[in-house]
Amino acid sequence: MTSLPRLVAFDLDDTLAASKSPLDPRMAALMVRLLGAVEVCVISGGQIAQFHMQLIDNLDDVSDEALSRLHLMPTCGTQYYRHIEGAWTQIYAELLTDAEKAGALSAVEATARELGYWEGDTWGPILEDRGSQITFSALGQAAPVAAKTAWDHSGEKKNALREAVQARLPELEVRSGGSTSVDITRRGIDKAYGMKKLATLTGVSLDEMLFVGDRLDENGNDYPVKVLGVECFAVGGWEDTAAFLEILIPRLEAGAV
Repeated sequence: MTSLPRLVAFDLDDTLAASKSPLDPRMAALMVRLLGAVEVCVISGGQIAQFHMQLIDNLDDVSDEALSRLHLMPTCGTQYYRHIEGAWTQIYAELLTDAEKAGALSAVEATARELGYWEGDTWGPILEDRGSQITFSALGQAAPVAAKTAWDHSGEKKNALREAVQARLPELEVRSGGSTSVDITRRGIDKAYGMKKLATLTGVSLDEMLFVGDRLDENGNDYPVKVLGVECFAVGGWEDTAAFLEILIPRLEAGAV
């Protein structure tokens, strides 16, 4: 960037933490330090409980003032939370109707069974109703990283499922989620939608933001942010993010590039 960002946004899984895992202490300390210097957003397909387990509950010695600069956008920006008067408060939620949720659940299960992707031995439920998002996780939400990698190393299965479900649900948005998941929301809602909402709500323009994510490839769920024109930094895991922040944070603290 030619100037320092006013807001730094992140994906969660495989960007700030290993998939479905708490922040490493190194990353947690960097996030607390970053909150002392700039506005921070985390936008991910997970629901708010996952944000608490992976992120919030691991930020030690963080002040309410610092937390007031943290913007949480679960379920790809279909929900938005701020820390107000000592508590996390939902500002908005783009909830699916009961009919939309029923249609999405039926379509993704039927399609997964037809393609041979419906597994009998999983780590938790395959289907989740997250209110504003329906999520299909091929091996269940709690599946270990090694099992998920082995199931669909190339991403071919997930992409085939997404395309087939989208054909069945033209009125909804079907996107690749995590390594073995597919997310379904209202049409036109993705991480780009969330970032545009964030710009409106914070007054920070998109060209004053920096986004860090591990899935900025064309089939990744971070890609819409790149297409939107937000400055992006691609990482291969949380260790890359930590190394990047160890360079960025001193510059933010000094107020100079």
